[in-house]
This record gives sequence, structure tokens and C-alpha cells, in this order.
Amino acid sequence: MSVYRNLQETHLNRARASLRQALSWYGYLRKSGQLSSNPELVGLVKPELEALNATLNKLDSNVIRIAVFGLVSRGKSAVLNALLGDKILQTGPLNGVTQWPRSVRWQPGGKVLVELIDTPGLDEIAGESRGDMAREVVHQADLILFVVSGDITRTEYQALLELRQSQKPLILVFNKIDLYPDTDRGVIYQNLQQLGAGNPQAKPLLPDEIVMVAAEPAAMEVRIEWPDGRISYEWETPPPQVDELKETILNILNREGRSLLALNALIQARDAEAAIAQKTIDLREKEAEDIIWQFTKYKALAVMLNPIAFLDILGGTVADLALIRALARLYGLPMTSYEAGKILKTILFSSGGLLLGELGSSFILGLSKSTAAITSGDNPSNITAFAGSAIAQAGIAGYGAYSVGKAAQVYLEKGCTWGQLGASSVIQEILSQVDQNTILYRLRQELGIKY
Repeated sequence: MSVYRNLQETHLNRARASLRQALSWYGYLRKSGQLSSNPELVGLVKPELEALNATLNKLDSNVIRIAVFGLVSRGKSAVLNALLGDKILQTGPLNGVTQWPRSVRWQPGGKVLVELIDTPGLDEIAGESRGDMAREVVHQADLILFVVSGDITRTEYQALLELRQSQKPLILVFNKIDLYPDTDRGVIYQNLQQLGAGNPQAKPLLPDEIVMVAAEPAAMEVRIEWPDGRISYEWETPPPQVDELKETILNILNREGRSLLALNALIQARDAEAAIAQKTIDLREKEAEDIIWQFTKYKALAVMLNPIAFLDILGGTVADLALIRALARLYGLPMTSYEAGKILKTILFSSGGLLLGELGSSFILGLSKSTAAITSGDNPSNITAFAGSAIAQAGIAGYGAYSVGKAAQVYLEKGCTWGQLGASSVIQEILSQVDQNTILYRLRQELGIKY
């Protein structure tokens, strides 16, 4: 357990460092005036900055959030009550008893602190608003319990697929097993084991990923024989059967609870940073377009007038770098090694296209622009060749500059979560270190990450 504990602490510290880096960067932009100089942008990104702060605070509090989902009448609230050992959440025979998400604190074993979140049925009336509510709860959850009470229906399967897309670890809870004979229960369990994976080609669920419970067993008629020979019948309610679920949750929390916290915090940070980048780029779209066209014209003109091929390529590369720096200053977005490397590849392609344009002109015209410029004094007709080659190269250079500018916009938007402590980088780092026996391992498989 000490190995798991040390690894979890490492994951938690890496997540904290990633969030603090993001907050310090946007704090620097605020102090330097890059954000405050644009009040509209400040207002637009305020929710995301608040989300980053809230995520860091949640990380420091060490509270694991477990949300329960399912269709109506599957016994979601009953499952949570059984875990709590007290009937705190309202249950009943009617559909839709739970009308809004409600959370309660749970401290199993007196160690880890857990927040259990009950939710309305996913198939209730006003489904659109409840869907939005469910997505928000999923976003905040570190672990999901999906409750069924028999074979999965088409609606349940679709809901399960959507929850799997949230990139959160999930436990499938088969409730109301007291209503099924042992043979039927076994068949249903095997079906759930395969369908619960969310993909017919995926491996069946691991023992930690599917648990059978009877959260609120049906009352049973008991025959009582009295000493005087009388026989009577009474109804008794058996105790809940949730020990296996409680043990499964405790095992997961002890083995990877803090890693779950770290991973969810990083996913939220990644989404917040991506939203900030998107809003920034959308707001400054016209200014960026003006800058890109300005550099496109400058680069095309410089290449057209320069007679030396080597300086064409060198000057074009310098112009592309200047364009990228101008866009980075406009957006005020962090430049990491990830997007810098990607943009560099684009620049190389741009320069390669310019060189091919030079060689192509030489082949077609029989004389390169450089040669035409050198010999133009001896043969005035070479000036025409120089002009044709120069115009062709100017078009290629301009197109290259515009392509670099558009590529820079994409990389500045998408690449802000990469880098040494970028949220996306640390997510991959954590998932690369998880053990095959952990519930996080399936998440790594679902994301298609291979190491």
C-alpha cells in the first residue's frame, strides 16, 4: 500500500503544480495589463479563472466526490442511504422522488472524506434541463456509480455510453438482486459485465467495476411457530446488502483515491484553459486576421524584391517567427515547447515550399531568379525572367505566411494545456503510471493512450 500511497501523493503534487502554473500565468497577464486592458475579455474568461481557483481549492481539501446516476426507480437514493447506514435521502415507490442533485458527506472507515451526490433519473420529464444538470454533476465527480436493476435497456445503454465519454472512472451497480433467483442473477451479471464496458469490443468489466447489491430489499413474509402450537405470519424487511459495494469503494479510494482527485482536477483545468483560449481567439479574430494579412504582404514583398535565394528562405523564416510572436502577444496565451515545436514544423514546410518554388521557376524558365538578377545587366530580357520568378515566389511566400498564421492560431489555442506542467501532459503522465489492477487503467484504455 505504501507504493500506491507514494504514487498518489506524486500525482496530487503534480496536479497542484499544474494548476498553480496556469493560475500564475493568467495572474501575470492580469498584472501586466494584457487582460485588464480588455474589459470584455476579462468578463468572458472570469468563470474559467474562478473554476481554476475552485479546482485547486478542491484539490487541497482532499474530498472525493462520488456521483450516482441511473434511470428512475433503479434505487439510486436507496443505494446511498445503505452506504450511509441511515435513511437520509428520500426514497419512495413513485418515479422522480429525487428532483435535484443533493450531496451528503460520508466518512467510511473514519479516514477518507467522501461527498456522495444523488441525482434525478436520467429519463425524467424536462430531460433537457436535467441533462444539463447531469453534465455539470459529472464534470465535478471523481467517480461515478451507475445503478441498474436488471438487464440494461436501450435508454440505459445510451446513458452509459454518454457517461463513459466523460472520461471518469465508473462502477456499474446491479441493485435489487433480491428480486432475482440465483441463476437469473448470474446470467444478468454476465450480460452487464460485457455491456457495461460500453463497447462490444472492449474487455469485460473487472470485479471492481461491477457490484451486486440489494439496497432496500423487499419485505419477506416470515412463518412464526409459537410454543403453544400457534402459527402466525409477519412481514420483515431484511437488512441492506451493500457490504461488497462499500468494500469496493474503500479499496478504490485507498489504492487510487488521490490519483482520481488529481486526474479530475486536471481534466477540469484542461477544459477551463481550452475555453479561455477559445474565447480569447474568438474575441480577437479580426485583429489577428489583420496581423496575418499584414505579415503576408510584408513577406511576399520582401521575397519578391530579394534576388538571393538563401536570403529568401532565411528572411521568410524570420518573418514567420515574427508573425507567431505578434499573435502570441495579441492573445496573451502561454507559449509552451509543445506548440512551439509544432509551429516550427509548419515553418519548415513553408520554407520548403518557397525553395521548391525557386527550383520550379528555374526549371520552367531555364534560369532562376538569382541568376536572372545577376545577369540582367548583360541581357535586359532576363529582367522579365526575374520578374516572373519573383512574382511566383511572392505568391508562394504569401501563402506560406498565411498558412503559418492560421496554424499558429490553432496551436496557441490547443497547445496551452501541454508543456512540462500543462494539464494534458500531466494527465498522460498519470495514466502512464497506473497499475493494470486499478480502475484508472480502463480509463487509460478508453482514451486510447498507449505506453
